[in-house]
Amino acid sequence: MKRWNVAITGFGGVGRAVADLMLARRARYAERYGADIRLTGVRRSRTASVDPNGLAPGDWDAGVPAGDDFLDTAQAHVLIEAGPSDFRTGGPGYGYMKAALSAGLHVVAISKGALVHDGPGLRALAARHGARLKISGAAGAALPTIDLIQHNLAGCHILSIEGVLNATSNHLLTEMMDRDVNLADALTRAQDAGFAEFDPRLDVEGWDAASKLLILLNFGLGASLTMADLSVGGIQHVTPADIHGWRAAGLSPRLVAHVAWTDGTLRAGVELRTYPATDPFALVRGTTKAIRIVTDAMGEIVATSHAAEPGATAAAALKDLEHILAAG
Repeated sequence: MKRWNVAITGFGGVGRAVADLMLARRARYAERYGADIRLTGVRRSRTASVDPNGLAPGDWDAGVPAGDDFLDTAQAHVLIEAGPSDFRTGGPGYGYMKAALSAGLHVVAISKGALVHDGPGLRALAARHGARLKISGAAGAALPTIDLIQHNLAGCHILSIEGVLNATSNHLLTEMMDRDVNLADALTRAQDAGFAEFDPRLDVEGWDAASKLLILLNFGLGASLTMADLSVGGIQHVTPADIHGWRAAGLSPRLVAHVAWTDGTLRAGVELRTYPATDPFALVRGTTKAIRIVTDAMGEIVATSHAAEPGATAAAALKDLEHILAAG
């Protein structure tokens, strides 16, 4: 039985969901991979809880002031980064991930900020130190995106990608079409129901979808792009007249992250597109997410996902953990 110590940085709803599900699956990890999984450290913004022998759920909130030696005192082999995202600086997660990868620790990234800020740099750092950097939770969570590109379609040439990658914007568009309400009213209802953030600009203006797209480009397709290389639009300018026109024409609006190659030049961004009822994306309603990839040899592949958060993101992160365990 091989011992694996796991540390989690960022211990909000997603981090706690990861911890709960991971400890509930300890017998599974032991049976499938011969792995003795221990949660040896959790770090919040100012405090941390650490026990190299493994934390029990009752120990999680009994924290002490956090120091810079968190990963060392947790004796971690794997870091799961679930903190808040800051796309401009990488946020605290960037520092944690750089420290972990530099020490040869494997990293499972859930927060997107560090990957958007310096994805190519983190990718190179992982390769240099023989560490694995897994990103499913940051690139669509339950929706299979990065694995689809890296594994399922490895024998193909990808011609184009379209993705409904932001559940909040898709929910808002569905509400506007179904209930004949404006964006402000749909947003208020979504915030009251917990579907939208208090500050929804990252979702509504397309930046969250653009972040996921950038991660897919840099990690799935080996690009080295920045946000400045993408054209980014949102749904903030949709009017009731737009809604009425689309409904009359039998069209469904979707905020779509897209990639295509024109004369060998990659063009990528986020924009609002409309689809007829015969198109699979017309069926992607509410908080459902979807991706469509067109390839040379396998044709068109469409995947969709409708799963409750934060459990879906936690499960995606633990899928990455199982890939690490399987590789030894």
